[in-house]
Amino acid sequence: MTADRTVLSITGADRHDFLQGLVTNDIARLKDGMVYAALLTPQGKYLADFFLSEDGERILLDVAAPLAPGLKQRLTMYKLRAKVAIGDTGLHVVRGLGDPPPSAHADPRHPALGWRAYADTPAEETGIDWDAIRVAHAIPESGVELIPNDSFILEVGFERLNGVDFRKGCYVGQEVTARMKHKTELQKGLARVTVDGTAPPGTAIETEDGKPAGTLYTTAGGQGLAYLRFARATGTMHAGDAHLHRIADA
Repeated sequence: MTADRTVLSITGADRHDFLQGLVTNDIARLKDGMVYAALLTPQGKYLADFFLSEDGERILLDVAAPLAPGLKQRLTMYKLRAKVAIGDTGLHVVRGLGDPPPSAHADPRHPALGWRAYADTPAEETGIDWDAIRVAHAIPESGVELIPNDSFILEVGFERLNGVDFRKGCYVGQEVTARMKHKTELQKGLARVTVDGTAPPGTAIETEDGKPAGTLYTTAGGQGLAYLRFARATGTMHAGDAHLHRIADA
């Protein structure tokens, strides 16, 4: 069980068109399975990321619990005259690795993340170190590496994680996201680093000569996820008492 998730339902005749005009991914992909997407501000900054899946006459929306009230409020604001209702389901998220149950969906971000399913009652998870998996594959987490009103989704890897579609047409924040994709080279972003020592999430990273280089977030097994200024992440860096080196992209 993941108690830190909320599962909302989107119902009504306009539910597909409603979401299609708002979120970063193509809702048509729901016919093939679970879809990972985000809602952005008009300025292109991240508000919330979530998983979408078909469940009969409703679309389930699986979001980090702390983000759920704000997301529900924002979706309600955008509803206007659309024939859509947004409600709570009370469902529990279950995830795992290996053979999935019949109702499960493959996690669309990366095969290493296994599957996700929904149940009426909680179920205990096995002792899987999800943070270690995320660090190994540079997968950001809601509220940790993904910061509302601050993060840009391309800087934290949404294209690589199948969370954005550049051919679907307009959605909130689309112009900024498309411009970052086609007209600029990213100067900052999420990267994997080696970590020798310890530092809490959110520790500022500096170069050897004391220049700001980014922020360290999740660490596991001697590695970590860091938001870096790429031009400064070329040698030894420091985060508190820890020494860091950027890991070259595979």
